[in-house]
Amino acid sequence: MSILEIIFSSDFFFTSIRLMTPILFAALACMTFSKGGIDPIGTEGIMLLCALAGPVGGYFTGNAVGGVLTAMVVGVLMAFVFGYFTLILDTNPVLAGIALNTFSGGLTIFLTYYLTGNKGSTQSLNSPVVPNIDIPLIENIPVVGAIVSGHSILTYVSLILVVLLTLFFWKTPYGVRIRAVGENEKSAASVGVNIMKYKYISLLIAGCLAGLGGAYMSMSYVSMFSRDMIAGRGWIGMAAESMGFGIPWRITGSVFIFGMADSLAIRLQMLNLPTQLISCIPYVVTIIAISIYSWQRSKVKKKKAE
Repeated sequence: MSILEIIFSSDFFFTSIRLMTPILFAALACMTFSKGGIDPIGTEGIMLLCALAGPVGGYFTGNAVGGVLTAMVVGVLMAFVFGYFTLILDTNPVLAGIALNTFSGGLTIFLTYYLTGNKGSTQSLNSPVVPNIDIPLIENIPVVGAIVSGHSILTYVSLILVVLLTLFFWKTPYGVRIRAVGENEKSAASVGVNIMKYKYISLLIAGCLAGLGGAYMSMSYVSMFSRDMIAGRGWIGMAAESMGFGIPWRITGSVFIFGMADSLAIRLQMLNLPTQLISCIPYVVTIIAISIYSWQRSKVKKKKAE
């Protein structure tokens, strides 16, 4: 099988959509943080804690909905913790983000061991998973049905959220005020906007989005939590958000590129290429994408300066 046959197949695109879902949640969370003028650097750590909270919540509530809601609650709590340190205590957001990401890595290992006696995964909990669904009518369309239908419910939720967040940030008073706060706090305050109120609304929404991303990883992508399973998707989400210039549909396009890179890495294993080389592909694509983005931004700045 050639590389072209691998790429131009319905299975490749189906896998790309599946793999882009957690990155899309991360990118939307980063976008919401940024819209409120909050550094999104803690997204990776928040998603990791939520990835553990999902299966644990599902195990104790006995259903997948309970697990997803638990992950979202944990996401909001951790977002507020990050907000407390950066907004109230005026901690450097980069240092706070590094601390949160490091803390999440250690805490998830400790909690996993405390709950299961295993430091690596929650496999023994036998927690419920979020089901996949087939879309009526579309599933019977050749090629399109094989690509679009049969994904996790959370995948479709992520795509719906792209539309809803677009409407929220550009068509509602609350969304416009959040953007105003993120773009220029002093100007927003001068017209009577409560700065902290809208920053906390931003934290609330971003925490929920990060929670959904974490829950997807441990309740849809796989059926359990495993150590460090987010594996940089929070960071890639930050890159995708920047490449998309904070616009949801552009962010989705950027995320799809990363999803295809992950899918290609998986498919290339069929060609017996070195696994070390294959595993580097998504990260190489990230570096190239960020480089292109930085080059474009520098060109824009030069034109403005002229």
